[in-house]
Amino acid sequence: MRGSTYTFKIPQVEGGSTVSIKVIWSQKLLYHEGQFSLNVPFSFPAFVNPIGKKISKREKILLNVSSGVGKEILCNSTSHALKELRREVGKMGFLYDAEVLTWSTSDFIFSYNVYSKDLFGGVLLQSPFLRDIDDRQMFCFYLFPGNNQSMKAFRKEVIFIIDISGSMKGDPFESAKNGLLSSLQKLNPEDSFNIIAFNTETYLLSPLMEQATEEAIIKATQWLNDKLTADGGTNILVPLKQAIKLLAETTNSIPVIFLITDGAVEDERDICNFVKGYLTNGGSISLRISTFGIGSYCNHHFLRMLAQIGRGHFDIAYDADSVDFRMQKLFTTASSIILADITVDALEHLESLEMLPSCIPDLSRGSPLIVSGRYSGNFPDSVKISGTLTDMSKFTIDLKARKAKDLPFDRVVARRQIDLLTANAWLSGSKELEQKVAKRSIQTGVPSEYTLMVLHQTLKDEKAPETILIQDVFNKINPLKKTDSQETIMLGNLCVGFGNLAATAGNIPPGTEETRSSEATEMLVKAASNCCGRVVDRCCCMCFIQSCSYMNNQCAILLSQICAALACVECIKCCFELCECG
Repeated sequence: MRGSTYTFKIPQVEGGSTVSIKVIWSQKLLYHEGQFSLNVPFSFPAFVNPIGKKISKREKILLNVSSGVGKEILCNSTSHALKELRREVGKMGFLYDAEVLTWSTSDFIFSYNVYSKDLFGGVLLQSPFLRDIDDRQMFCFYLFPGNNQSMKAFRKEVIFIIDISGSMKGDPFESAKNGLLSSLQKLNPEDSFNIIAFNTETYLLSPLMEQATEEAIIKATQWLNDKLTADGGTNILVPLKQAIKLLAETTNSIPVIFLITDGAVEDERDICNFVKGYLTNGGSISLRISTFGIGSYCNHHFLRMLAQIGRGHFDIAYDADSVDFRMQKLFTTASSIILADITVDALEHLESLEMLPSCIPDLSRGSPLIVSGRYSGNFPDSVKISGTLTDMSKFTIDLKARKAKDLPFDRVVARRQIDLLTANAWLSGSKELEQKVAKRSIQTGVPSEYTLMVLHQTLKDEKAPETILIQDVFNKINPLKKTDSQETIMLGNLCVGFGNLAATAGNIPPGTEETRSSEATEMLVKAASNCCGRVVDRCCCMCFIQSCSYMNNQCAILLSQICAALACVECIKCCFELCECG
C-alpha cells in the first residue's frame, strides 16, 4: 500500500453543526490456517478534541459478516466489545456502541473461522443487475484448504531470481535480501533451491540445485551478503531462461520460480510469450512462476500476467519497509501447495464462458482459491473440480451451485477481475479488451488504467462534489485539467501505469516518485479565487481555521466544496490502494 495516512480538511463550521465524513473502500481479508482477519484504522489523535470544551464522545461500529460459504462461522477475536445482534448459517451481525472518555487509540480488529477439517468449496451464481454492461450470468467458485494436516504440501524445487540493478541499491536490496533469506528458512530439508541474481549480467549461487539444509542456507546467506552489490542495468529474460533450464528435469515435486524486481524492461511481452510457449509443452507437473514487484516503476501488469501464465501468484510492495513481510507472505502462499493442476469439468456445454484467471492457480495452505467469471447457458447443479495430490494421485470434489443472496460478489471480485483483464489487454494489445475494462471500471466504481477520475458538481442543486469515473478512450485527456464547464475538474488517472522504462534505465530507486495526490491538491487550491490567498499562505491547522473566518460566504462555500472534493479523492485513492493489495 502506497499510503498509510489520509487527511480530511474541514473549514470552520457553525456551533452545533454536525460534520459527517463517509469513507468507502475495499480490503482483502488476511487468511491463515482457516482464520480470516480484518484490521480497520480506528484510532484518533488527541487534537481532534476542542481545547477547553467538554463534549460527549460516542463510538459506534456496526459489523455485518457474510462469509458466502454456507457453513457455520465462529467469531475468534475482536479488539472492541461487540454485541452479537444476529446469527445465521454463514452470517453474523455485531454492534459496538459506547460513550467514551477519550477517543479510541487502537484499530478495530476482528477475526473469524470457517471450520472444516477437510478441503471444501462451493459455487455461487448471480444474475446481472439492472443496466449491467454484460448481460451474461455471473459465477464464482471457491476452494478452502481446510484444517486436515494429513494433506501434505508438495516437495519444492525453488529458484529465486532477484534483481540487483543499480536502482535496488540500499534499502530495496537489503529488504528483498532479508525477505529471501526468511523464505529460505521456511523450506523443508527435502526441498531444494538456488538463487540467480541479475542486472545486465547473471550470477548463480550454484551450478546445481542445493538441498535446503542448514549448511546450504548459511552458504546462501554469506553469498548474498558478501558477493553481491546492487549495480548495473536490468535483464530479466536471461536469468529466467537459466532458471527454466535448471528446473527442466524436475519430477515428483513442484518447480517454482520466484521473480523479484523493481524495474520494467522492453521485452516483457516476449518474456510472457516465451514462457507461455514453454509451458504448452510441459510435463505432468508444469513450472510455477510467482512474481514480486517493488515500487511503481516496474510493470505490475507484466508481473501479474507472467504469474497468471505460470499458475502462480503476484504481489507488490510500494516501500522498502513492507518488502520483507509481503515477500514472506507471498512465498508461503506460493510454496505450500496441496492440490496442483486444478481443472473444472461440466462447463464445456455452456454457450459462452469467461473465467478469471484463465489459468487456474494451485490450492495452497496459505490462501483459498477463488475463480470468477461470466457465462451464458444453463449452469449445471454441480461442477467437478479435479487436481493432483502430493502422491501424484487424482483428487476430485463436487461443488454444488447455489444462488448468492445478500452477497454482491460482483463488487467483491471487481478489483481482481479488472486487474486480470488489464494484464490480458496489455499482453494482447486488444482495444476491445481495453474498452471492456473501462466499462467495468465505470460500472463498479473501481479505478483502472483506461479511466480517469472526474470531480463533478451540479451547482444548481447545491450538492457536495462527487467523484466519478469516465473512460479515457484515446488517452488524450489532460489530467488535473479544468474543463469548459465550471462544475467539472479532471483529476487524472489513479492507477500505476505500465512501468517506467526511463526510470529503470536511469536506475532511479523505487519510492522517489512524486505522488499524484500532491499535484491534485495543488491544482484544486489554485482553483480557488484570489480571496483564498490567505489560506495558501497559512500552514498549520489553527491558522487554516482562522483564515476561514476572514472569508466571505461565497468563498467559504467554495472552499468547503474543494475540501469535500479532496476527501473524495483520498477516499478513492484509499480504495484503489487497498484493493490492489488484494
